[in-house]
Amino acid sequence: MRGKQTVRGMFQSMAVICAAAAVIYLFVPHDENADPLKAVDYGVELVTAQRAAPYPVAAPEGLPEGWRATSVSYRREEGNAWHLGYLTPEREYVAVEQSTADPKRYIGDVSHGAAATGKTQQAGGRSWERWEGDKYDALVLREKGVTTVVLGTAPFEQLGTMAAALTSAQPAPSGAPSGPSGAVPSGEPGTSAGD
Repeated sequence: MRGKQTVRGMFQSMAVICAAAAVIYLFVPHDENADPLKAVDYGVELVTAQRAAPYPVAAPEGLPEGWRATSVSYRREEGNAWHLGYLTPEREYVAVEQSTADPKRYIGDVSHGAAATGKTQQAGGRSWERWEGDKYDALVLREKGVTTVVLGTAPFEQLGTMAAALTSAQPAPSGAPSGPSGAVPSGEPGTSAGD
């Protein structure tokens, strides 16, 4: 008899909890049409990365309206890896990846296996290598001590828009304020050589 009372008490408790949850759901305002991806403000992370990285950390300036930053990270222990993810107005993914790691392995890792096409694309006054892959396409810039990769699901034109918008700040000496010295020039993305 006691076992039946325990089971009945458990069901009564569950009914009360479910009823309370339903009331809370009904009276707490929520918007089903709200975008679940929130834009991030990466200013603090950018300054931190600029102070910590042994290379000029790149971030965009002057992107067209509708581009939203959605993710950011700096991992010193993983080749001083800087990551900045964006969504375009068409909800395509574009990311800036930088690292001091071995370029051959690093490019393959961040681009999920993209391969060099042998073509180049002008963006921001520089010649970027074009890489194509099943998951991401990428623009690659190899410089002394750092590899910069602009990759994503967006078409090469939009990858070029991001690459052209990138500016870099040299790391500041210890105790000195960081500044925008050594900026990467900005310009319009060009077309691919060999198209």
